[in-house]
Amino acid sequence: MQSFMIKGCSILTMVHGDKPFVGDLLIEGGRITNIATSIDQQVDTVIDGKDMVAMPGLINAHNHASMSLLRAFSDDLKLMDWLDKKMLPAEARMTKEDIYWGTMLGAAEMIASGTTAFADMYVQMDAVAQAVVDSGMRAALTRGLVFLEDDGGRRMIEALDLIDNWTGAGNGRITTMLGPHAPYTCPPQPLTEVIELARSRRIPLHIHLAETLEEVEKIRTRYHQTPTEYLHELGIFSDTHVLLAHAVHLTTDDVRLLRGMRGGVSHNPVSNLKLGCGITPVRKMLSQGVTVGLGTDGAGSATTLDMFAEVKAATWLQKLDSGDPTVLPAEQALRMATIESAKLLGIDAEVGTLEVGKRADLILIDLNKPHLWPVHDLYSLIAYSATGADVDTTIVNGQILMRKRQLLSMSWEEVRREALHRSARLVEGL
Repeated sequence: MQSFMIKGCSILTMVHGDKPFVGDLLIEGGRITNIATSIDQQVDTVIDGKDMVAMPGLINAHNHASMSLLRAFSDDLKLMDWLDKKMLPAEARMTKEDIYWGTMLGAAEMIASGTTAFADMYVQMDAVAQAVVDSGMRAALTRGLVFLEDDGGRRMIEALDLIDNWTGAGNGRITTMLGPHAPYTCPPQPLTEVIELARSRRIPLHIHLAETLEEVEKIRTRYHQTPTEYLHELGIFSDTHVLLAHAVHLTTDDVRLLRGMRGGVSHNPVSNLKLGCGITPVRKMLSQGVTVGLGTDGAGSATTLDMFAEVKAATWLQKLDSGDPTVLPAEQALRMATIESAKLLGIDAEVGTLEVGKRADLILIDLNKPHLWPVHDLYSLIAYSATGADVDTTIVNGQILMRKRQLLSMSWEEVRREALHRSARLVEGL
């Protein structure tokens, strides 16, 4: 791997207590080897950081990347109409090749908007994993498990094959999880078996929780519990790392049940807003010590995979919901999109902050724009004014995936061409 240095940039380490400063950042062998106000060392490449902010790459803690092919074809619908009449019929037409190119399209958008890692749950995960390898991104991958009908164990076989065949692929950029889809699609017996398997093999879990009121009512009717109580009774929070997606409709007692859990919650505010799902009780979770990160959900619902939109939506929602503008300040919201999301994916020892020894997953944001000038408070400026289009450079594992807004790890024209004709076939007549 080449060595390179970013000179004279503003640096946001996202380490708690660190202040922004102007300095240099040295990358060797895919890792950060020095951060200082000035570094004097010969390197293969020097990047001029003038008017740039270096910060950790954003981490999307919940996504269905291949749904990028279904962006903006089913908006402004009631949730069940969106799901039953549009998304499920279109997804049923997806081939393995469609999923590969849909993931590549999602990866292109994420790289271009400053996301360096994501958690993904879908089907045909070999195709998703190959797209991660080819795009250069980092990802925690999960084969979604639904147990509403007997499939002869096929889904579990595919889930374990993903774990056995792809963990550590892409020079360590791929990690894996087990993915029971949601409480309402996973009855007690198979869900218990998945939980026990995850515990015995030390495999993290990724599951949707209480995204909609309809789910809450289904679980209450079947089991006379909330979805959170249902999961708690089955032991999912005992000695297992769990990534909970959404967690919108939680009671105060539900939130207490999450206290002390390993893992935490991916808050997906844009998708929840667009589908009218509700407001996740982020403040209550944080008060109980629950880790809360940020995700986009799939582009089929959120329309955008721009994590800067999630940062804004997350902090604005909590301020509005509480009537208190001091709630969830800019720095904390940015931490949710970086190190807190890294904790959810179980990769915080390697990424999520800019620190010597960590993997070089970082972005450069171009401040030389009217909406990003002048600079008074850098955290506020990035959280409230920046967008994904302001990202100039994206680096993962010490590899430059985008420089000066040009994608380097894939051909945008090829991705664009494949996405165009595949998406047209998927939505025809729907």
